[in-house]
Amino acid sequence: MVFSIISCGPTLRYYTNDVRELSGLNPENLRNVQFYLSEDIILWRELSREELSIFKGKIKMTEGKKVEEITIKKGTPGVFLFSPKSHQYAISFDSHDDTHYLVFGPSDKVNGRYVLLAKYWDTRYGQITYGDHVYNTPAQSAYACLMVDMKHIKST
Repeated sequence: MVFSIISCGPTLRYYTNDVRELSGLNPENLRNVQFYLSEDIILWRELSREELSIFKGKIKMTEGKKVEEITIKKGTPGVFLFSPKSHQYAISFDSHDDTHYLVFGPSDKVNGRYVLLAKYWDTRYGQITYGDHVYNTPAQSAYACLMVDMKHIKST
C-alpha cells in the first residue's frame, strides 16, 4: 500500500538542457507542462511616496523606508508563457495574472539547469523585472531552478 502511494506522487526533476532535448517539447507543448520552483524567491522594491497599491506583496518598514516584498514559495506551480530568447522561458507563478512572470534559462554552472535569470547580479543581490516594476532579489535566488514532473513530461 505504501509503495503504491509513493509511486503515484510526482517525480520532480530539475528541468535541464538534457530534459529539454530528450523530451522534444516545442513552445506549444510547453504550455501543457506544469513547472515547479525549487527554492523560495523573494522580490523587494522600495516604494515611492506616490505608490499606494501593492500587487501581491506586503509592505514592510526597512530603515525608515516602505518596501514591498513578494515571496514565491518553493514548490509553487508555474506555467510557460513564451520564450523571450532562445532557450529562455517566461514562467508565471500567478494563476490570475500572467503579466507577472520570471525568466529562466540554462546555466552551465549547474549542469544546464534552468535557473532564474536577472538583468543584473552581484554578490549580494540581483535585479529582476516583474510586472511593471524592477525588484531586487537576494543572490541565492540565482540558484532557484525550474523543476518538472517527469511522469507528465513523458506523457506530453
